[in-house]
Amino acid sequence: MARIICIDYGGKRTGIAVTDPLKIIATALTTIPSKELITFLQAYCKKETVELILIGEPLNLDDTPTHATPLVAAAVKQLAKAFPSIPIKKVDEQYTSKMAVQAMVAMGMKKKDRRVKGNVDQIAATIMLQTYMESIQ
Repeated sequence: MARIICIDYGGKRTGIAVTDPLKIIATALTTIPSKELITFLQAYCKKETVELILIGEPLNLDDTPTHATPLVAAAVKQLAKAFPSIPIKKVDEQYTSKMAVQAMVAMGMKKKDRRVKGNVDQIAATIMLQTYMESIQ
């Protein structure tokens, strides 16, 4: 069975989450430098079947673009070129970083580990993915 990947794309780092093959649970996969995204996903797709790529779309509260919106748009173009057979869907990423920090506190993660930005990116991607999965059920 195929998986769904979710990307929290940033200028420097990208958090990645993935579903299990039955699409029941969203799990943080990794955080990588953004410039390595395509290479990482190509290697991942050789090992696992991916049916959908989700990417967080950064928008302001009034749904206007943020400073990061053009970065994500460029990443979507790269993904579409590299993976023409896999659909790419933008999902709302508002508040996911804040929710990720709250989740880390609730899990009892040490303050030192909460400061690691990559942890926030992975968990934000996981939250986006879980929210998407709940919306389609």
